[in-house]
Amino acid sequence: MTLAGLVSVQAATPPAQPADGAGGAGDRKATITKRLLGRGTASTYAFYAAGAAPEAGRPVAIVLHGWGAVNPQSYGGWIDHLARQGWLVLFPRFQEVNRTRPADAPAIAEGLVKAALAELATESEAKPDLGRVAMIGHLAGAPLAMDLAAAAKAQGLPVPKLIFAATPGGIASGPKSRGIALTDLAAIDPSTLLVAMVGDKDTRAADLAAKRLLREASGVPLDRKLFVRVLSDDHGFPALTATLAAPAGVDSAYDGGNIKPAPEPKDAPKESTKPPPFRWSADMALTGEQQTLVSQINLARVDALDYLGFWKTFDLAAAAAFAGSDATALKNNPRLADMERWSDGWPVKRLAVETPRPTPAAQAGTPASAPAGRKR
Repeated sequence: MTLAGLVSVQAATPPAQPADGAGGAGDRKATITKRLLGRGTASTYAFYAAGAAPEAGRPVAIVLHGWGAVNPQSYGGWIDHLARQGWLVLFPRFQEVNRTRPADAPAIAEGLVKAALAELATESEAKPDLGRVAMIGHLAGAPLAMDLAAAAKAQGLPVPKLIFAATPGGIASGPKSRGIALTDLAAIDPSTLLVAMVGDKDTRAADLAAKRLLREASGVPLDRKLFVRVLSDDHGFPALTATLAAPAGVDSAYDGGNIKPAPEPKDAPKESTKPPPFRWSADMALTGEQQTLVSQINLARVDALDYLGFWKTFDLAAAAAFAGSDATALKNNPRLADMERWSDGWPVKRLAVETPRPTPAAQAGTPASAPAGRKR
């Protein structure tokens, strides 16, 4: 026991979060405004720093949660980081657990995002800049982000400059299977920057899903796509473990249960139409595997894989996308792969960054097919 105690005391600790810059803490003195837009389960959480927005407006980050992880506190660490960096963060609750079909999620999310942007458009503190929009999708939220981007022009949504797919999954393998069905991703705007980021644990599921999303977005050139892998590292304590739940990081300050909608105006028109009767189907229920993953997401802690891995990569990718740069320049940025050092000076394992290779079918000018990612 004494030896174990000495080892624990002497173990190297992970690098701390930078004070500012990509992956940094941002303005720690800022008060974050937390709002619930809409009514009932058809609602969107909005987060931004209190006070007047910059003259140009705030860049918009649309965070699309994993299937079943509907409380923004599960992603509270990342949301807090973005809000303190000046973003307007939208968290559409596109799923009512055990009551929403995956096939209905894209239309629900689309409606929620449109309604939230319309409500915030004229507000001086929120002030969304629709020319600087990025989408973050985790697990099933990643194919959902791709579907929304593909339909953006046709459905009157802002076209995102960046789609950031974090450990993607939950893609339906066929019309009758569970998961998010992909639309024609070739419709995604060619100027979009696509970044898919996975961990080295449970790699097969996320790899297949990530590479499929990048491949099926065939209208986006290869020099605007990037595949990034974050590596687990147990050199010190606590160890850094890159699982499917790694992009999550709980912050109870963002508990959705404590964020109430504004009171409805007395003269607000009453809804005259009744909602359609509820009809249950098996794909609404979380599987045992999904329940386990949601539990892991709801317990995930913020660590260096978040602020030096996922958050920093997103920040650098967003800066590149908004500046009109491509994935090649992003890949060549020396800050991207660097994960800094443990307290004893040993380097944390660097990110593995690569440009996706064209498939033989794509080189021949025909669309490529691929298996679906693991259902999440």
